[in-house]
Amino acid sequence: MPTDDPRRRAPAAARNRDPILAVLRAVLPPRGVVLEVASGTGEHALHFAQAFPDLVFQPSDPDAGARASIDAWTAGQGNVRPALALDAAGEWPVIAADAVLCINMIHIAPWSATPGLMRGAAACLRAGSPLVLYGPYRRNGGHTAPSNAEFDADLRRRNREWGVRDLEAVAAEAAARGFGAPEVREMPANNLLLVFRR
Repeated sequence: MPTDDPRRRAPAAARNRDPILAVLRAVLPPRGVVLEVASGTGEHALHFAQAFPDLVFQPSDPDAGARASIDAWTAGQGNVRPALALDAAGEWPVIAADAVLCINMIHIAPWSATPGLMRGAAACLRAGSPLVLYGPYRRNGGHTAPSNAEFDADLRRRNREWGVRDLEAVAAEAAARGFGAPEVREMPANNLLLVFRR
């Protein structure tokens, strides 16, 4: 890759994109706008947009370098809009969406991003539309695997505001914004995919 290429790469994106895609095929609407919060490198946005040509993808990220990477990855992909500057914990641009997707953000962001995500998604989505979250979670007060406990400890060493969150706490924040209990899908590498609907 040339040194002036703004595209970033996340090894996890290559590993998890197809398992996530398999679930999204059963969850996303046939048409409409999918808002992706914290799109990171943009690799997921490109992969999913290629798989769903009848959907329009709106990627976003608070980081300017990430937005440049997203736009570079998705250049020429007609059903992907330019990346928006969006901080989950802050005020969101006015967006109407038919689905909201957020992959691997909650554990590498301050807790304030989680209630912010729920607030913003509730404002964007019509009743019945999905909010889809993916990542590691604690369940019933404990980690689901030793590797997740190690990952959690590493995250907290790197930033005391980060960490693997309790599924029940995330669901409570969703419920406070009118979402029902999540549909929980077990995913590879001890991750979960959660689908909330208002």
